[in-house]
Amino acid sequence: MDIFGYARVSSQDQNELRQLIEFDRVGVTGKNIYTDKKSGMDFERPEYKKMIRRLKEGDLLYVLSIDRLGRNYNEILQQWRYLTKVKKVDVVVIDMPILDTRRGKDLMGTFIADVVLQLLSFVAETERANIRSRQAQGIAAAKLKGVKFGRPRIPIPSNFADVLNRRREKKITVSDAAKECGISISTFYRMAKKENKLSKG
Repeated sequence: MDIFGYARVSSQDQNELRQLIEFDRVGVTGKNIYTDKKSGMDFERPEYKKMIRRLKEGDLLYVLSIDRLGRNYNEILQQWRYLTKVKKVDVVVIDMPILDTRRGKDLMGTFIADVVLQLLSFVAETERANIRSRQAQGIAAAKLKGVKFGRPRIPIPSNFADVLNRRREKKITVSDAAKECGISISTFYRMAKKENKLSKG
């Protein structure tokens, strides 16, 4: 039997240290720890897939909490059943000892674990939806206060009108015009398009 640990954080700047400390405590060695820095929305994660390929019947897999496994209700349930029924490995959720497939392999134990798993999976997905909602509300509130999102607009160069006229007269190329203004070609086109709209207005 090999013992594995799976850790996940949602982004590159998040720290998986707590998960690694717990794996060390339960005896998972470094080469058997797989870590993804990716959203829990689905299971299209490179390290998770590598681990799945290595898992064999009788192995033991630790995760710190059910939301580290994933945050999509249906997919968590599917993966849990795949791990325990198809791959035939035991799974232990460290933060929720009742989710330990080594225990209660009788009908009642399986039933209780299944109910708890469904509840926690639902909570994980609900929290994910709440996070998205709070982010949307925060952005909306910030916009009402006049906060601008995205890259700041590049100010129109002082020589833009003169350069644009010479470009219209085909005295210079677009590339040369952009260089003279100190902007990219795409920015020059965008500003020229806006200028044309203003002129027509």
